[in-house]
Amino acid sequence: MTTTSRDATWWRNAVIYQVYPRSFADGNGDGTGDLRGLRERLPYLRDLGVDAMWLTPWYLSPLADGGYDVQDYRAIDPAFGTLAEAEALIGEAREHGIRTIIDVVPNHVSSEHPWFRAALDSAPGSRERERFWFRDGTGADGDEMPTQWVSSFQGSTWTRTTNPDGTPGQWYLHLFTPEQPDLNWTDDEVRREHEDVLRFWFDRGVAGIRIDSAALPAKDPTFPELPETFTDGSHPHLDRDELHDIYRSWRAVADEYEEPGVLVGEIWLPDPARFAQYLRPDEMHTAFNFDFMTRPWNGKQLHEAIRTTLEAHAPVGAPATWVLSNHDITRPVTRYGREDTSFDFLKKRFGTPTDLALGERRARAAALLTAALPGSLYIYQGDELGLPEVEVPRSAIQDPMHFRSEGVDPGRDGCRVPLPWTRSGVNAGFSPDGATAEPWLPLPDGWEERSVEAQQDDPGSMLSLYRSALAVRRRDPGLASEAFAWVETPSDDVIAFARGDHLVCVANLGADPVPLPEGAEVVLASAELVDGQVPRDTVAWYRP
Repeated sequence: MTTTSRDATWWRNAVIYQVYPRSFADGNGDGTGDLRGLRERLPYLRDLGVDAMWLTPWYLSPLADGGYDVQDYRAIDPAFGTLAEAEALIGEAREHGIRTIIDVVPNHVSSEHPWFRAALDSAPGSRERERFWFRDGTGADGDEMPTQWVSSFQGSTWTRTTNPDGTPGQWYLHLFTPEQPDLNWTDDEVRREHEDVLRFWFDRGVAGIRIDSAALPAKDPTFPELPETFTDGSHPHLDRDELHDIYRSWRAVADEYEEPGVLVGEIWLPDPARFAQYLRPDEMHTAFNFDFMTRPWNGKQLHEAIRTTLEAHAPVGAPATWVLSNHDITRPVTRYGREDTSFDFLKKRFGTPTDLALGERRARAAALLTAALPGSLYIYQGDELGLPEVEVPRSAIQDPMHFRSEGVDPGRDGCRVPLPWTRSGVNAGFSPDGATAEPWLPLPDGWEERSVEAQQDDPGSMLSLYRSALAVRRRDPGLASEAFAWVETPSDDVIAFARGDHLVCVANLGADPVPLPEGAEVVLASAELVDGQVPRDTVAWYRP
């Protein structure tokens, strides 16, 4: 058993595994993943070779949006366990050499949060309502929404309240669901509370905070309608300049600790320069690289995404992050097997054809491509098993994105189906022996054959590929550094780069095989090479 050392820069080259607790491992047999199950599976993460785990929200929540509607940041939801179990998990993970990163959601809280319940019970203009965005409606009777902004989950962004006497009241803002009222970040108490929440968890050994929807909390208090075009920082609720002062204060809190806490932003922005501003030395440490993740399986496109990412990060001295999916995104095995291999929330539909064999070949290649890039690497649970997206039966879907699209969008539950651990256990080993409860989302037929048990001794499995890649990444001097240099290729369909003097990565996304240099020593490949050449949809690592 290893214990993590104190290292203020561990995050620059870390491998971070995303845990969706509800679907990782069910320790008590009730069909829902929990902290007990996660604690029992820590050796699996250690053997996989990760440096940290990021947990999506585990707090007390009505689960209107998978836990991103937080009712109490200082309490663990009983479905997952207790605060004492969370503290034990953080400590045990650290003993295994794994740090813990948790989610904080600054844009909103749950409609069951004590602050919002107090606001609903208070009059317009009250102190309680100042923590949120309550506004009178427009029109003769105030029955029209204050703005026509569109929700991130489709539909409207305002819900009208009802006064104690039964008459219609004010409206409140929610960029997501009505159960997630937006906070007013011009309010000093909102700012102090979140800084206290950061300290609460840093004091318990958490190594980092992942900031959900980090570009959304600041709002224009005049609430203008969305213009057709807008200048930098002028959007009424996205990427406003006021955000940077908020995150500077968070960085100051993180820097109070002997091993400073790490701030990781979820920032969806099209402008690389605006994106990089969040990564200045006194703000966040890193931010998710969504540009790379959403690009199609195309050599020219991925090359451009890598180049623009590295160029955007260079001026602020921050490392890039690389990720293929998460709890919101269609899994790579499915996405890369489709005609359209890019990702867009608005394009998700039931029944989209997928060639899983092709998708798996490309997902294997993508795994090696991302693992070879400089910076930190994120792995979403189950991608190391090559799990495909599941088309969850309509009757079992729980994601609000599905319902707010009036049933058109299948939602995100397809990448949240519980993990398969064994060939013969209850719920494919997700639940303990003897459990009788159904899993919170149904497992598809054949899930057992994609389990950890089915793959762990198979050298050709996706799990073995990931384990091998992370082992090389940890010990190879080139991959352990931040050195990077492009290598000339025969066409735009081929991506190649060197990591120091020790390792070269070549990715062939074209039809023609790519020969390796004479005398090259192949370290790892996503598929078998043919006569010393890298075939289509294959990535190889070699030493010159």
